[in-house]
Amino acid sequence: MKTMDFDWKPLALVPALALLVFPFIGSGSTWVTLTVAGLAMGMIIFIIASGLTLVFGLMDVLNFGHGVFIALGAFVATSVLGAMGDYTGSESLWINLLAVLPAMVVAMLVAAAVGLAFERFIVKPVYGNHLKQILITMGGMIIGEELIKVIWGPLQIPLPMPMGLGGSFFFGDAAVEKYRLLAVVVGVAVFALLLWTLTRTKIGLLIRAGVQDREMVESLGYRIHVLFVGVFVAGSALAGLGGVMWGLYQQNVVPQMGAQVNVLIFIVLIIGGLGSTTGALIGALLVGLMANYTGFLVPKMALFSNILLMMAVLLWRPQGVYALSK
Repeated sequence: MKTMDFDWKPLALVPALALLVFPFIGSGSTWVTLTVAGLAMGMIIFIIASGLTLVFGLMDVLNFGHGVFIALGAFVATSVLGAMGDYTGSESLWINLLAVLPAMVVAMLVAAAVGLAFERFIVKPVYGNHLKQILITMGGMIIGEELIKVIWGPLQIPLPMPMGLGGSFFFGDAAVEKYRLLAVVVGVAVFALLLWTLTRTKIGLLIRAGVQDREMVESLGYRIHVLFVGVFVAGSALAGLGGVMWGLYQQNVVPQMGAQVNVLIFIVLIIGGLGSTTGALIGALLVGLMANYTGFLVPKMALFSNILLMMAVLLWRPQGVYALSK
């Protein structure tokens, strides 16, 4: 079973980065705005990455096709929100949520259903072979992108922010967008639910026990392969949810968006320690903060900042901030 050597040091990385950058920003209100924006971006990336973290950490599957579920969730959201113009056009935050929440649920259900088929027909034949997993799941993602083009077309589709979520709250001179606060709330909820499920429920116990000794758990009458399929489906659903959040963040969607986000996801997983949910959260927050800070201070470095961040973390801890071992 994979265990986590938990300590406090990685938890200090996020506040340490924020405090380290503060003198270079110059303005307290600007620093607050950038920090909240970075945390929100990090939470959205965590939601997307959490599904892949589950699949690799518990199933030992390198799913490079994860991006197709991200794109699928975003495109489903364009259809659902497009049909709810009366709700998205309202200036009431609560009425907007009546549109956004169903879009999230539908996107998760569609991504989960496609994830089930993806696992059965693409991933199942290559269990235990990482090289084949990489090749066949990348092929699956390419096919998925082409199918998205068949349904929604190959062009960029706008995904405008609902009216009530587009404004900002002001804390003195600091402006904090409402949607970014929503992203933080959703991200915290996803993290808490994952942690509770894996550590406090019988299903989580069985899954973790099955990772360590599958034969022993199956001898007790439990069908571990069914639980593992459930893990893959749950990871796909989380990717669909993340696709909705990312699409609203970008306010447009393209069929290739999943492949584009995949780079950030794997940086997060490497920083966090492959398979660690807590590590993925820390890695995602660091990536979000770094992207916003460097985008403000040194825009030309924005594209490379997260690579440099990953290198710095790996020089400190080559296995990631929370390395897991079997």
